[in-house]
Amino acid sequence: MRILLADDHKVLRSGLRRILEEHSDLTVVGEAADGREAVDLANALEPDIIVMDIGMPQMNGMEATRQILQRHPRTNVLILSMYSDENYLIQVLRAGARGYLLKDSAEGELIDAVRSVNSGQPFFSPQIAKLLVGDNMQRLRHEGASDTLELLTPREREVLQLIAEGKSNKEAAAALFVSPTTIETHRARIMDKLDLHSTAEIVLYAVRKGVIHLQ
Repeated sequence: MRILLADDHKVLRSGLRRILEEHSDLTVVGEAADGREAVDLANALEPDIIVMDIGMPQMNGMEATRQILQRHPRTNVLILSMYSDENYLIQVLRAGARGYLLKDSAEGELIDAVRSVNSGQPFFSPQIAKLLVGDNMQRLRHEGASDTLELLTPREREVLQLIAEGKSNKEAAAALFVSPTTIETHRARIMDKLDLHSTAEIVLYAVRKGVIHLQ
């Protein structure tokens, strides 16, 4: 199996090469430090598998995956990332990647993942596999959304931000010119749609999604 490594951290690429080349059936044929270089090397080397990071300069891993698979549909892309969020996952799947492995995975998982995607089988870290069968992910796929925020109406997103900013129902109602009861109804719908169970979870979700920023 001929493998291309795409990650902007040289130390990580070196570690991956060492792990992979301990196995006689695996050969690293090239290394890319950014997404654009990954596309160029994929065209030049035509590897069987590309181990691709998401967050890279010049071009991110998702766009690089799209461009590579448009030209080389038989290439198998395995995403290796620190992100375990549903919006990254669904975008990666839409781009055509066959597997998604978290960077804190055990070395053995990397080898299993490479061999699985090479044989045409998908491979996901256990934490990612749980996301795939979760209610939010199912709803995202059904509604064609790429982020759970898209499950909310514009007014619900407004209410989400106000709650996350620490506004009471009365204060949020005054800001939006509605009744506190209406705010409470929106809050309940938000928590149901996003599977959140407390104001603290709403705040954490809003921070994670960039809706608000902690000082």
